[in-house]
Amino acid sequence: MAEHTSSSITIEAAPADVMGVIADFARYPEWTGEVKEAEVLEADDAGRASKVRLLLDAGAIRDDHTLAYTWTGDDEVSWTLVKSQMLRSLDGSYLLKPLGSGDRTEVTYQLTVDVKIPMLGMIKRKAEKVIIDRALDGLKKRVESGA
Repeated sequence: MAEHTSSSITIEAAPADVMGVIADFARYPEWTGEVKEAEVLEADDAGRASKVRLLLDAGAIRDDHTLAYTWTGDDEVSWTLVKSQMLRSLDGSYLLKPLGSGDRTEVTYQLTVDVKIPMLGMIKRKAEKVIIDRALDGLKKRVESGA
Protein backbone atom coordinates (compact mmCIF):
# COMPACT_ATOMS: atom_id res chain seq x y z
CA MET A 1 0.00 0.00 0.00
CA ALA A 2 1.25 3.49 -0.83
CA GLU A 3 2.50 5.74 1.92
CA HIS A 4 0.34 8.71 2.77
CA THR A 5 0.83 12.04 4.46
CA SER A 6 -1.56 13.42 7.04
CA SER A 7 -1.90 16.46 9.26
CA SER A 8 -4.50 17.91 11.62
CA ILE A 9 -5.70 21.37 12.60
CA THR A 10 -8.24 22.71 15.09
CA ILE A 11 -10.93 25.01 13.71
CA GLU A 12 -13.08 27.23 15.92
CA ALA A 13 -16.40 26.08 14.46
CA ALA A 14 -18.84 23.18 14.66
CA PRO A 15 -18.15 20.15 12.43
CA ALA A 16 -21.27 20.90 10.33
CA ASP A 17 -19.91 24.37 9.50
CA VAL A 18 -16.52 22.93 8.53
CA MET A 19 -18.08 20.23 6.35
CA GLY A 20 -20.29 22.87 4.74
CA VAL A 21 -17.18 24.66 3.45
CA ILE A 22 -15.51 21.38 2.38
CA ALA A 23 -18.64 20.34 0.45
CA ASP A 24 -19.04 23.70 -1.34
CA PHE A 25 -16.83 22.90 -4.34
CA ALA A 26 -18.02 25.86 -6.41
CA ARG A 27 -16.30 28.19 -3.93
CA TYR A 28 -12.95 26.34 -3.77
CA PRO A 29 -11.26 28.89 -6.09
CA GLU A 30 -12.04 31.57 -3.46
CA TRP A 31 -10.01 29.94 -0.69
CA THR A 32 -7.78 27.09 -1.87
CA GLY A 33 -5.31 29.04 -3.99
CA GLU A 34 -4.34 26.17 -6.32
CA VAL A 35 -7.87 25.27 -7.49
CA LYS A 36 -8.80 27.63 -10.31
CA GLU A 37 -12.07 25.92 -11.33
CA ALA A 38 -14.32 23.34 -9.68
CA GLU A 39 -17.33 21.76 -11.35
CA VAL A 40 -19.64 19.17 -9.77
CA LEU A 41 -20.30 16.57 -12.46
CA GLU A 42 -22.46 14.16 -10.43
CA ALA A 43 -24.22 14.16 -7.06
CA ASP A 44 -25.38 11.34 -4.79
CA ASP A 45 -28.95 10.75 -3.54
CA ALA A 46 -28.35 13.17 -0.65
CA GLY A 47 -27.33 15.94 -3.08
CA ARG A 48 -23.63 15.78 -2.16
CA ALA A 49 -21.00 15.85 -4.90
CA SER A 50 -19.93 12.38 -5.98
CA LYS A 51 -17.78 13.37 -8.97
CA VAL A 52 -15.97 16.71 -9.31
CA ARG A 53 -13.72 18.15 -12.02
CA LEU A 54 -10.95 20.40 -10.69
CA LEU A 55 -8.57 22.62 -12.63
CA LEU A 56 -5.39 22.90 -10.59
CA ASP A 57 -2.58 25.42 -11.04
CA ALA A 58 0.13 24.95 -8.43
CA GLY A 59 3.01 26.56 -10.30
CA ALA A 60 4.98 23.67 -11.78
CA ILE A 61 1.97 21.38 -11.57
CA ARG A 62 -1.02 22.25 -13.74
CA ASP A 63 -3.66 19.61 -14.09
CA ASP A 64 -7.28 19.07 -15.04
CA HIS A 65 -8.49 16.10 -13.05
CA THR A 66 -11.69 14.42 -11.89
CA LEU A 67 -12.20 12.99 -8.42
CA ALA A 68 -14.86 10.59 -7.11
CA TYR A 69 -16.09 11.43 -3.59
CA THR A 70 -17.51 9.14 -0.91
CA TRP A 71 -19.29 10.67 2.09
CA THR A 72 -19.33 8.72 5.37
CA GLY A 73 -21.94 10.23 7.64
CA ASP A 74 -21.54 13.93 8.34
CA ASP A 75 -17.95 13.81 9.53
CA GLU A 76 -15.87 12.20 6.77
CA VAL A 77 -15.34 12.55 3.05
CA SER A 78 -12.79 10.69 0.96
CA TRP A 79 -11.85 10.83 -2.69
CA THR A 80 -10.03 8.89 -5.39
CA LEU A 81 -8.74 9.91 -8.79
CA VAL A 82 -10.95 9.11 -11.78
CA LYS A 83 -8.87 10.77 -14.50
CA SER A 84 -5.95 13.15 -14.82
CA GLN A 85 -3.33 14.45 -17.20
CA MET A 86 -0.40 14.44 -14.73
CA LEU A 87 -1.43 12.22 -11.83
CA ARG A 88 -1.44 8.46 -11.52
CA SER A 89 -3.33 8.57 -8.22
CA LEU A 90 -4.74 11.16 -5.83
CA ASP A 91 -6.45 9.65 -2.81
CA GLY A 92 -7.37 11.61 0.26
CA SER A 93 -9.83 12.31 3.02
CA TYR A 94 -11.03 14.83 5.55
CA LEU A 95 -12.06 13.44 8.94
CA LEU A 96 -13.83 15.81 11.37
CA LYS A 97 -13.93 15.26 15.12
CA PRO A 98 -15.89 17.55 17.46
CA LEU A 99 -13.92 18.92 20.42
CA GLY A 100 -15.27 20.09 23.76
CA SER A 101 -18.87 21.26 23.54
CA GLY A 102 -18.88 20.85 19.75
CA ASP A 103 -18.00 24.42 18.79
CA ARG A 104 -14.44 23.37 17.87
CA THR A 105 -13.43 20.74 15.33
CA GLU A 106 -10.27 18.78 14.78
CA VAL A 107 -9.82 18.28 11.04
CA THR A 108 -7.45 15.56 9.82
CA TYR A 109 -6.48 15.63 6.15
CA GLN A 110 -4.83 12.56 4.66
CA LEU A 111 -3.38 12.52 1.14
CA THR A 112 -1.56 10.14 -1.19
CA VAL A 113 -0.32 11.48 -4.53
CA ASP A 114 1.42 9.63 -7.33
CA VAL A 115 2.53 11.57 -10.41
CA LYS A 116 3.15 10.14 -13.87
CA ILE A 117 6.64 11.66 -14.01
CA PRO A 118 9.39 10.03 -11.90
CA MET A 119 9.81 11.66 -8.48
CA LEU A 120 11.70 10.65 -5.36
CA GLY A 121 9.48 9.47 -2.52
CA MET A 122 10.92 12.07 -0.15
CA ILE A 123 10.09 14.90 -2.58
CA LYS A 124 6.60 13.49 -3.15
CA ARG A 125 5.91 13.38 0.63
CA LYS A 126 7.13 16.97 0.97
CA ALA A 127 4.79 18.05 -1.85
CA GLU A 128 1.90 16.23 -0.14
CA LYS A 129 2.73 18.01 3.13
CA VAL A 130 2.71 21.42 1.43
CA ILE A 131 -0.65 20.66 -0.24
CA ILE A 132 -2.15 19.49 3.06
CA ASP A 133 -0.85 22.42 5.10
CA ARG A 134 -2.08 24.98 2.56
CA ALA A 135 -5.49 23.28 2.36
CA LEU A 136 -5.90 23.11 6.14
CA ASP A 137 -4.78 26.72 6.63
CA GLY A 138 -7.13 27.91 3.88
CA LEU A 139 -10.00 25.85 5.29
CA LYS A 140 -9.43 27.24 8.79
CA LYS A 141 -9.37 30.86 7.56
CA ARG A 142 -12.44 30.33 5.38
CA VAL A 143 -14.54 28.68 8.09
CA GLU A 144 -13.51 31.03 10.90
CA SER A 145 -14.13 34.12 8.74
CA GLY A 146 -17.75 33.04 8.33
CA ALA A 147 -17.57 33.59 4.56
